[in-house]
Amino acid sequence: MIELFDQKKAIESLRAILGGKYTITTKWRKQAHTKGWRYGEGDAFVVVKPGTLVEMWRVLEICQKMDIIVIMQAANTGLTGGSTPFGNDYDRPILIMNTMRIKDIHIIESGNQVIGFSGSTLFDLENKLKKYNREPHSVIGSSCIGASIVGGVCNNSGGALVKRGPAFTELSLYAKINSKSELILVNELGIELGKNPEEILTNLQSGSYDNEDILHTNKLASDNEYRSRIRDVDAHTPARFNADVRRLHGASGCAGKVVVFAVRLDTYPVPKKNQVFYIGTNDPQILGKIRREILSTFKNLPVSGEYLHKDCYDAAKKYSKDTFVAIEQMGPSFIPKLFEFKRRVDLLAKKIRILPDFFSEYLMQFLSKFWPNHLPKRMEEYREKFDHHWIVEMSDDGIKEAENYFQNFFSKNDGSYFICDEKESTKAMTHRFVAAGSIARYHSLYRKKIGCNALNGYCTASQ
Repeated sequence: MIELFDQKKAIESLRAILGGKYTITTKWRKQAHTKGWRYGEGDAFVVVKPGTLVEMWRVLEICQKMDIIVIMQAANTGLTGGSTPFGNDYDRPILIMNTMRIKDIHIIESGNQVIGFSGSTLFDLENKLKKYNREPHSVIGSSCIGASIVGGVCNNSGGALVKRGPAFTELSLYAKINSKSELILVNELGIELGKNPEEILTNLQSGSYDNEDILHTNKLASDNEYRSRIRDVDAHTPARFNADVRRLHGASGCAGKVVVFAVRLDTYPVPKKNQVFYIGTNDPQILGKIRREILSTFKNLPVSGEYLHKDCYDAAKKYSKDTFVAIEQMGPSFIPKLFEFKRRVDLLAKKIRILPDFFSEYLMQFLSKFWPNHLPKRMEEYREKFDHHWIVEMSDDGIKEAENYFQNFFSKNDGSYFICDEKESTKAMTHRFVAAGSIARYHSLYRKKIGCNALNGYCTASQ
C-alpha cells in the first residue's frame, strides 16, 4: 500500500538503515551526485550510499511504500545520461542511490565469467582479470573514468566494439515493481542463493555459494551473435541501434527501469598483439567503402573502430587537453579524483561572488595552455591533410590482413594510413575518448554566448 510521502519520515527511515554519513541531505554534499560530468543536472531530496546489497533492498522498500522515484548511480560519469535528475519538473520526490560502496567482483568459471556487483568498475575488473590473462568487455574508454560494469549493461554500451558488440547478458539479479505495484526480486543470475530477497542478497555478497550452485544454462552472458550480425552488410536493419529488442533482457538495456544488484558476464582472452591503424581521407564515402569491405571480406574482424571529424579533433585538442594529460601522466585511476576535485572547486567558487559558475572549467582550461602540444606529429600532419579520421584497432592474425588491405586500398583511393607505434596508439585512443568531454567544456565556457540551456540540452546560436 502506497503511503503519503513524508520527507522527514523518509529521511529518518533511511538513516536508520544507512546511518547519517551515508544519508546525504545537505545541498553542498548532494551536488557531487546531482550533476553529471558530461550530461544531466537536477535536484533530489536525498542521496543515499548503501554499503551492502541488503541495504539497497531495504532502501527500495521505503521508496516503494512512499512512491519515491529512484535514480540509480555509480561513478556518475554522465557518459550516457540517466544517472542524475534531468531538470526539476518531476512529479514525485527523487532519491539518488549511489552504489559505489558496493564494488565486489566475484571471479567464477576459472576466470571465464565474472559477477559484477552494482558499483563494481571496469577498471577494477581489468586489474582482477590480469592474472587469468583475460579482459572485460570494454577496455577502451569507459574504464578510464571508472565507469561501472552494471551501467554498461544497463545501457548496452560498447558502440565502437566490433568483435564483442554491446554489453549484454541474460544473467542478472534485479528488483522491479510488478503489475500489482509490489517490489519483487528477480534472480536470473543462474546461481542458487536461497528463497527470500534478504537471504539471496546476503548469500551472494558473502560468496556463500559453491560451484555446484552455479547453473550452466543456455542463457547468454555476452552478445555472441554480434559478429555474424555485423557481417550482414546487406541487411535492411542496422546491426546496432538503441532499444534493439534483441538486447533487452532483464538488466540488459533496462536504462534504469529496474534496480540491478549484480550481473554475470563473460570475459575475453587477452590478444597476443594489438595494432592501431590511423586512417585519413577527405571523402567520407571512402570510409563507408572500407567499412563494408572489412566487415564482409575480412577473416578477422577489427577489435574496434573510432571516428573523428577534423572539427571534433580540434575541439578535443583544445578543450579536453587537461583530461588527456591527466590520463596520460597520472593514469586512469586518477580521473575520478580529478572529477571530485573539480566538483569541490565549483562548490567553493559558488561562495565567492566574483568567481564565475563552473569555475573549475575556466581554471583547468587556463592551466592547460601551459602544457606543450600533447598529440603526435603524424596525427597532426593528418589533421592538416584530411577532414575525416578513423582509428581502427586489429589484433593477432588480423594485423597482417589489415596491413595488406590498407596498402592495396590506398594505392587506388583517396586518403592514406599509417601504422601507429605504441605511443601513437595510446594517444590516438585517448584523444578520441576525451573528445566528448570537449563539448561539455565548451558549453561551460561559452554558454552565454551560444545561448545554451544546460538542462534541456538544446542550443541556439546567438545572433
